[in-house]
Amino acid sequence: MANHKSALKRIRSDREKQLRNKYQHKTTRNAVRSLKALTEKKEAEEKLPAVVAMLHKLAKNNIIHKSKASNLQSKLTKHVSAL
Repeated sequence: MANHKSALKRIRSDREKQLRNKYQHKTTRNAVRSLKALTEKKEAEEKLPAVVAMLHKLAKNNIIHKSKASNLQSKLTKHVSAL
């Protein structure tokens, strides 16, 4: 257990950050999954920029690696163009 006031605050703030990161990551994964499930090209093209922005925001905040974000973007773009 933490012995200092600052350590207790760090534990609290880390937990809050962890929950926020987890929520953002799960939301983005669900958005990617729903984009992959789309079959209409027009709808997918409208949704793609929002999902790409979500991915790059996660990469910017070090929630996922920047290469993973780029790989997912590439796969999604290929999927949408193939529709």
